[in-house]
Amino acid sequence: MSSRVVLVGKPACHLCDVARQVVETVCAEFDLDADERSIYDDPYLAAEYADRVPVVLVDDAEISHFRISAEQLRKALSQ
Repeated sequence: MSSRVVLVGKPACHLCDVARQVVETVCAEFDLDADERSIYDDPYLAAEYADRVPVVLVDDAEISHFRISAEQLRKALSQ
């Protein structure tokens, strides 16, 4: 069973750029694709996460906000 990874962020966000690099690197190790969604494109995401981006979700569960480490994501994907 593969995990679904989603990065919720916004354009011109330095922390989102850093999180994207971590997500892309770790997902490549697990042979997974990650989805990226902007809070500007989805009213639900804006209401839920606007003050905490970037947010990383694995199988719809929030595993981090603001900063994610490769170790954090690897652990979530290994469970």
